[in-house]
Amino acid sequence: MNIAVLGAGAWGTALAIHAAGAHKVTLWARDAAQANALAADRINQRYLPGITLAAGLDLAGGAAQLENVLKGQDLIVIATPMSGLREMLRAVRHVKAPVAWLCKGFETSKSESFGLLAHEISAQAAPELIAGILSGPSFAQEVARGLPTALVAASQHASVRDALVNALHGPRLRVYATDDIVGVEVGGAVKNVLAIAAGLCDGLGLGLNARAALITRGLAEMSRLGVALGAFGSHALRATLTANGRLDTYQTAVQYHLIHALALVAVGLLTAHISSPQLAWAGGLLTLGVLIFSGSLYILSIFNIRIMGAVTPFGGVALLLGWACFAWAAYRG
Repeated sequence: MNIAVLGAGAWGTALAIHAAGAHKVTLWARDAAQANALAADRINQRYLPGITLAAGLDLAGGAAQLENVLKGQDLIVIATPMSGLREMLRAVRHVKAPVAWLCKGFETSKSESFGLLAHEISAQAAPELIAGILSGPSFAQEVARGLPTALVAASQHASVRDALVNALHGPRLRVYATDDIVGVEVGGAVKNVLAIAAGLCDGLGLGLNARAALITRGLAEMSRLGVALGAFGSHALRATLTANGRLDTYQTAVQYHLIHALALVAVGLLTAHISSPQLAWAGGLLTLGVLIFSGSLYILSIFNIRIMGAVTPFGGVALLLGWACFAWAAYRG
């Protein structure tokens, strides 16, 4: 594969060194002088001292060379800080190859939208890109030295996930794929906050119990935040996501009752064979009512028309009556 890594910091350099063992890789530095120093010394003294660059790793630098670097690539990896992601996405928005970023966090620039995750920045700055994220608990020095590491490639596009796995997966660096890009980005951002807090616990001498409690409760909060921002959490939640990727608890409740109404229909058909016609008719009519009610609410919710407060009380009582009716019918039958 032909791979371009844009950004010659510690993480970008380490990933380029790893990939250069099996692919043709070009490491691009924003500063042309830094690129010249890397080419001359074959060591990134500023960000990754003590690690020799792979012999087959090509170097380039400066805005003037960026366009040439982007040509003919099978994968483009953006290794800039979060603050530079938007600008770099705009610079590569015309490319057809899969694009992946490495940065973690929320955008803090007040000149644009505030507090966005990386995929939301991409949707604003370069919506035409086929893009995703490569993340994970990893230190650049260890990856560059070839120590065992696990990463995750997250994207809604299978081509991005496949490209990252094909480019980087190997005996010492395992790359796992998922389409839960929100979960990966939230985890990557919040875990740094937890790491700082864990360091504070150690510095204050609060003990191992405090550190364990912090990490455990921190993971719980991280999960809640991720789900609230649109992380899947589990495959069952996929159908409850709205168009903007946020979790919709109203539609969750409606779908819950609609599914149970459909189940009641099936049970109603069965009870017709084991009970009196009168009870079967009563159960069937009640089932039909619940089905019409739940289905109507769901259809209205698609168009963002909501009857708040009606779902759980009415649906819950109707379902309980329906099941009671069928249980009585089965008992009498």
